[in-house]
Amino acid sequence: MTMQMLLKLLAIAAVVLVGWVAGRTRWLGSDDAARVLSNAAFLVFTPALLFRTTARIDLTTLPWSLLAAFFVPVLGFAMALYLLQRRRAREDDAPAPAVRTISAIFGNQAQLGVPMATALFGEAGLAVHLTILSVHALTLLTLLTLLAEMDVAHARARTLGARPHLGRMLWTTARNTVIHPVVLPVIAGLAFNLTGATLPGAVDEILLMFAQAVVPLCLLAIGMSLAHYGLAGSLREALPLAAAKLLALPLLVALVGHFVAGLHGLPLTVMVLAAGMPTGSNALMFAQRYRSREGEATATIVLSTLGFVATAPLWLWLLLD
Repeated sequence: MTMQMLLKLLAIAAVVLVGWVAGRTRWLGSDDAARVLSNAAFLVFTPALLFRTTARIDLTTLPWSLLAAFFVPVLGFAMALYLLQRRRAREDDAPAPAVRTISAIFGNQAQLGVPMATALFGEAGLAVHLTILSVHALTLLTLLTLLAEMDVAHARARTLGARPHLGRMLWTTARNTVIHPVVLPVIAGLAFNLTGATLPGAVDEILLMFAQAVVPLCLLAIGMSLAHYGLAGSLREALPLAAAKLLALPLLVALVGHFVAGLHGLPLTVMVLAAGMPTGSNALMFAQRYRSREGEATATIVLSTLGFVATAPLWLWLLLD
């Protein structure tokens, strides 16, 4: 663990602590303040970040083979975990399988991943990490949103006492997936990207200003949610999710990347560490969006971030030995 990484972890912990104090003392008002912050991040600032990112991606230079080596095992792991959770889901908590899945697969690629890749591997490692980061949210959030909306639509049909109509359910799922604060700005950004135009300077500055607010808002919301829910009540459920995020997922990426894709050295190391990043704050935003497993998502973020201090050196030792 480098000093830069340690300082980054301490900075994140400090902002979460400020949020926890704010939640305990109710500096920002009632218990709904955390939800308000999360909604602001999810509905206003994150769409700006996603649109700006996808509008500026150079699609012609993306190393698709490396992306496939990373995202095929990650998406396979996500679907396996989702199907397992769906078998155990309660009828009154339809989004829970998707919420639990995102807590176990969505890594903190920006706040921790970028400085880690830079500190450990320099520009070469950062280039590989940014390739993964550029489509990370687009790929995982779109998939999990689709699964959550499908389950919600199916549960709504059962609640109304009607047999789910496949065509109507698919239409509702597709509509709610596209008209969504995560997916819609991605689609709009990609559409703008394909025109070949560039964002006007003033527009880009406005979007950048909105995008820069995502991280502090999310960290404050995590702290406030932690103050509201605590850790004790969610430890049993959060521990397996944190273990899946820090150990099982990077192990799968390492095996597929090395034995199937034939990767080794720097690209493989950066990929595995990206897979082993602690759970990102988007998991809480997603949980609050669907009002499901919010305390569990918060606990998973906190536990995986603490556990990362031990697992990151472990993966570096195994991969660089």
